[in-house]
Amino acid sequence: MSLEKYMLPCLFKTVFGFDCLGCGFQRSLFLLFQGEFSAAFKMYPAIYTCLLLSIFIAFHFLDKSRNYKKMIWKIAVVNFIFMIAGYYFKHFYF
Repeated sequence: MSLEKYMLPCLFKTVFGFDCLGCGFQRSLFLLFQGEFSAAFKMYPAIYTCLLLSIFIAFHFLDKSRNYKKMIWKIAVVNFIFMIAGYYFKHFYF
């Protein structure tokens, strides 16, 4: 089943003509749902840090008894590093 026809187009890529830092996330997420964990990482290396960041952001809004701000910032920095590194390797090595 081809899910590519149901994916949202990248507005940045449509306007500027080249990939953004988030390009590949949707395809990687679908690979992850299909159980292809290494293929998901190869498609978009920041997939796991994005999901981890999303989980901690959800905890921040759902669990008001604990403070998750420091952890969110740390994960966001690591996520940004993975996004930059993945973008660099995708465009200059593959």
